[in-house]
Amino acid sequence: MTRTPNKTTAKAGHQSRSASACRVALIGFGTVGRAVAKILCESKDSPLRLTHICNRNVERKKQSWVSSDVVWTDDPRVVLSSNAQIVIELIGGLHPAEEIVRGALEVGKSVVTANKQLIARHGPDLLQLAASHGCQLEFGASVAGGVPVLPALRTGLCGDRLTGIAGILNGTCNYILSRIENARIPFSEALEEAQARGYAEADASEDLDGGDARAKLAILALAGLHTRVVPESIRARTIRPVDAVDFDYAADLGCTIRQISRADLRPETGQGTLFADVGPCLVPSGSPFGRVQRNLNLVLTSGQYGGDMAFLGAGAGGDPTAVAVVSDLRFVADRLSDGGKQDAKQDAAIKVSSPAISTDFETPWYLRFFVRDRPGIVAKLAEILAAHHLNIDSLLQKPGFDKAALPFVITLEPCRDSVLHPALEKMATLDFSIRPCLCLPILRES
Repeated sequence: MTRTPNKTTAKAGHQSRSASACRVALIGFGTVGRAVAKILCESKDSPLRLTHICNRNVERKKQSWVSSDVVWTDDPRVVLSSNAQIVIELIGGLHPAEEIVRGALEVGKSVVTANKQLIARHGPDLLQLAASHGCQLEFGASVAGGVPVLPALRTGLCGDRLTGIAGILNGTCNYILSRIENARIPFSEALEEAQARGYAEADASEDLDGGDARAKLAILALAGLHTRVVPESIRARTIRPVDAVDFDYAADLGCTIRQISRADLRPETGQGTLFADVGPCLVPSGSPFGRVQRNLNLVLTSGQYGGDMAFLGAGAGGDPTAVAVVSDLRFVADRLSDGGKQDAKQDAAIKVSSPAISTDFETPWYLRFFVRDRPGIVAKLAEILAAHHLNIDSLLQKPGFDKAALPFVITLEPCRDSVLHPALEKMATLDFSIRPCLCLPILRES
């Protein structure tokens, strides 16, 4: 006969599970932090137990759905001196996030973070610090939100030798560019839409000008290519000059326009050269990049043995990012329950190189001009290109535009960035140009 446990027995069982669960403290109770806390509080059979929540103005943040035994505080030192085994850092930025993460690792607490700026700049040092104190640092949510690309790079693809990574890493830019493409609206209108939908901040400069994407690319290069890259060493080009007419011309070339982050490691000499760049590019309309719409993220990897892999999904938002954070938590908790420190040691054992950084890709190019129309313009541009040994591939000019602001396009055969830019500087001095030339790489499928 099966006996139904009484309340005392059930309570004892709950206390036993709580005592055996991995203790987790959360620092940062914003959009992602709230979503993480919600998952932890609603997962009744979870091996994780939320013990602390730390945030500024904490009294205004308290929620009734959080267990009454959770400690609320506005002082990170309370968390660092607690018995929590894992600290989740979700406040973002470099300070005081760096001090908090270092402090947690130094006292033997593992850390899970979604802080891309911190990992992009201090990831290798923090991984070494974690290993030296026998704990772990996981940052799967710092790139592509809920898309598990970083865990895949660090574990699932670690048996391959990756040579290249490329991606659509910023959902804000992808939303804006795909809206211009689909509705042929001005850039300013697409930006306003993105802000109204919550995809873009009031000041979206970090997204639009490539700062966000290059920090993520630096993390991908660390995790997948084992290279130390200072984000500022990667050139970032803005999407602001992209116009609706560029999508018309791109379509004539069988392409569309996306913000692409790319890194190719070429180890020919010494520690090799990492070719890295972030910015708008022409991509084939039928390619994986060309098909990605709205605020989705896509990462493609190229491996010496495993070939190409693709990772697609929601790159931002509280819930997708929270899923990535909780997945990292469970990974760390499993390692702690095994009593193992092997993963931290393996991270520390990975040799991280510091290659030279170059933007000197060899690629076809798209040059879009806005000019005051008059005879001889194409001849003058062709003269400059010929003087720099650059070959024209095609000339595109649509009818019906105002002759006082006439857009037309020249595409070039493959050439190096370093050869093209002196020609662009010369073209910028011509008196018939009314806007700077928009120069975009054309990425063809290999």
